[in-house]
Amino acid sequence: MAFPRIASLKSAQAFRHRLATLDLALPFDESLQSAPASPLARPLESGGLRAGNRWCILPMEGWDGTLDGRPSELTTRRWRNFGLSGAKLIWGGEAVAVRDDGRANPNQLVIREDTFGDLVALRETLVGAHRERFGATDDLLVGLQLTHSGRFSRPTLGGPAPRIAYRHPVLDARVGVHDDQAVFTDDELDRLIGDFLVAARRAQAAGFAFVDIKHCHGYLGHELLSGMTRPGKYGGSLEGRTRFLREIVAGIRAEAPGLGIGVRLSAFDMVPFRKGVDDVGEPAAVDDGYRTAFGFTRATSPGNITDADALLTVFASLGIQWVCLTAGSPYYNPHIQRPALFPPSDGYLPPEDPLVGVARQIDATARLKARHPELVIVGSAYSYLQEWLPYVAQHVVGAGMADAVGLGRMVLSYPDMPADVLAGAPVKTRLLCRTFSDCTTAPRNGLVSGCYPLDPFYAKHPHAIALKDLKKKVTA
Repeated sequence: MAFPRIASLKSAQAFRHRLATLDLALPFDESLQSAPASPLARPLESGGLRAGNRWCILPMEGWDGTLDGRPSELTTRRWRNFGLSGAKLIWGGEAVAVRDDGRANPNQLVIREDTFGDLVALRETLVGAHRERFGATDDLLVGLQLTHSGRFSRPTLGGPAPRIAYRHPVLDARVGVHDDQAVFTDDELDRLIGDFLVAARRAQAAGFAFVDIKHCHGYLGHELLSGMTRPGKYGGSLEGRTRFLREIVAGIRAEAPGLGIGVRLSAFDMVPFRKGVDDVGEPAAVDDGYRTAFGFTRATSPGNITDADALLTVFASLGIQWVCLTAGSPYYNPHIQRPALFPPSDGYLPPEDPLVGVARQIDATARLKARHPELVIVGSAYSYLQEWLPYVAQHVVGAGMADAVGLGRMVLSYPDMPADVLAGAPVKTRLLCRTFSDCTTAPRNGLVSGCYPLDPFYAKHPHAIALKDLKKKVTA
């Protein structure tokens, strides 16, 4: 199944025609404004937190920390690039585990007493780089994403070590869950809440303005939201499924007053997918009767925001004013979470034009923003737009469809895109992420994450050769 590449859509007319062919309502501006006139240059303020513009760097895992949970030179280089990017909102920068068993990979950062100084230095590197390039840092808002990877925990080189919220009819077999021993008990979740609170206090002491309590992409917080079949106080009703978050928020308010709180949320989800005919992705479960998804959305439908709408009402009642929206999971339905033309080595070919996935997320985000205007809403899934990213981003923010635009993969290849757009400089098309997925294929095979095709630094990295050999074997 072949789809036209974004780079082939050279004009607004061609882009509009492709969207019309797909029956997509994805608005965009036909020209860009530079600062200060651009909607993307406007400051963003809420709940005592302020970011100087509407560009946001999304949190990522680089598989490039040390085995004892500290940042490496590669981690530091990436954070320095975040500071140089021109974005004023750094949403976590990195997914950092609150304890060792919650790491999604053996090289993920962990926030402990002995790694505290490393995180202080990492933040200072980012802020220092921003100051060096842009002068002032008083409008630079830097947070830290706190996580436990739950079902997708892989804390050591020994392989997966999943801890789950409930037994899943499809995913248990994928991660090697065979009995109930992997299920968190209520008492264990009580203790884990304490670990989040310790981590939040450390993040505040390290200078971070806010923490993101991660509730996306199939990790523990997100999985608890779909725990309709889980018994006990952390499952069943919406009250039970949000208890974990509500207890963490209450604890932070009491133990780390003044620390901002945000949540990155998968607003909708689908059944897990698998490789089908000709390696094209297909649902691994039947839609009818599927009960293990938060915001369950059928494979060819718009994002179902009913669950997210109810949850954002809870957020507002808790005083959570900063929300970063995404969808699904990179582990079991990546085409809805990070639309791409080229899958990673363990993925599947896209079952739909990736533009459909982009439009699905932007539309769901816009509908949620309309229903919750009091919240700061950051959107995701923009990287696949490539040349057209700033044109869509400018329209989305200008029209109030989202308050800020988040960049993930794009900043690995082109970290200073926000600075270029705001300065009115031409977009460097040679640096645009083309969603080759090497930044995912590499870590899925024990290599560091980076943009091997477009970043000369990673093109020369020793892992580049290993990655090429791996890809040859996969395609052989």
